[in-house]
Amino acid sequence: MSDVLKPGQTIGILGGGQLGRMLAMAAARLGFHTHIYEPGAAPAGEVAQNTTIAPYDDTDALEAFARSVDVVTYEFENVPTDALDRIEALVPFRPNRKALAVSQDRLTEKTYLQDIGLNVAPFAALDAGAPDAAALLAQALAEVGTPSILKTRRLGYDGKGQARIMGPHDGRAALDAMAGAEAVLEAFVEFDREISVIAARGMDNIIACFEPGENVHKDGILHTTTVPANIDADTRARAFGIAGTILAALDYVGVLGVELFQTRDGLIVNEIAPRVHNSGHWTEAGAVIDQFEQHIRAIAGWPLVDPVRHSDVVMTNLIGDDLAQVQGISGETGAKLHLYGKTDARPGRKMGHVTRVTGPAKDR
Repeated sequence: MSDVLKPGQTIGILGGGQLGRMLAMAAARLGFHTHIYEPGAAPAGEVAQNTTIAPYDDTDALEAFARSVDVVTYEFENVPTDALDRIEALVPFRPNRKALAVSQDRLTEKTYLQDIGLNVAPFAALDAGAPDAAALLAQALAEVGTPSILKTRRLGYDGKGQARIMGPHDGRAALDAMAGAEAVLEAFVEFDREISVIAARGMDNIIACFEPGENVHKDGILHTTTVPANIDADTRARAFGIAGTILAALDYVGVLGVELFQTRDGLIVNEIAPRVHNSGHWTEAGAVIDQFEQHIRAIAGWPLVDPVRHSDVVMTNLIGDDLAQVQGISGETGAKLHLYGKTDARPGRKMGHVTRVTGPAKDR
């Protein structure tokens, strides 16, 4: 089987949320079919040729899915290992398993990033379920310091599975918040801004990086991404270099999100996401190619596009009741609205985003 897919072939996507939906839409623009595999509700299924709703431990469903597609990718990191084993035995899987293994566990990720020569915040491992967890936390706090943040090693996102520790008096509550899970304690980093780089690597090893965006979070969830970020040319080049180092070390194929803190001492890697990323949604309105098509191109063996930015933009997430703003946004000149097909606007739930063009691209 050729590594290069032709229009009409089928891309399997693990996960049926908004990222899977946008990947399916991008695949359709290039003439590919898509098949979504999702254990629960699947907004992505509305724009895909086929959808399988089944748990990840359904061996028959997994194998039927794998046999129906020509390559498999994913929209989120936490796919069970057994499911990956079943799929990879039958069909190519891109990005590779190594990227998932690193990113699924915060401790593994931070250790890996250090090992390849990148800077991360001081950290320490902690088993929150151990009988002597309180003593272990006290020891970790002595090493890492306060303020700090205790995070579950797995499954946390958008501020979930995290507890701030401003001093020793917060230790008990932080441990309780972990509910006995394995955790990692991270030092708070004093930073000027958070930026992120959306970067891609093709099967020919060529790397292409989108312009860094500057991120602002609200209640632990990304609120806005502004492009260009307020950084100088040297910082921009270092950010690109960090993303390239990670992509090459992982032998990665596809789009990767890299979150970075800009500090007085340089750039520190906060975390990586081996997939298309929320902070890259601005590319739909601000660049000659969006992150979703770039990812589809990479995993299909097609050449990457130089992701030139043509506009300055601000991307804003629409969370929960922000959906009520849609009618007003829909009348704004220069506002590109993207809704995710979700009907239940719960607090903290991403319902869509809007990217506002603020002018033609200019250097900063």
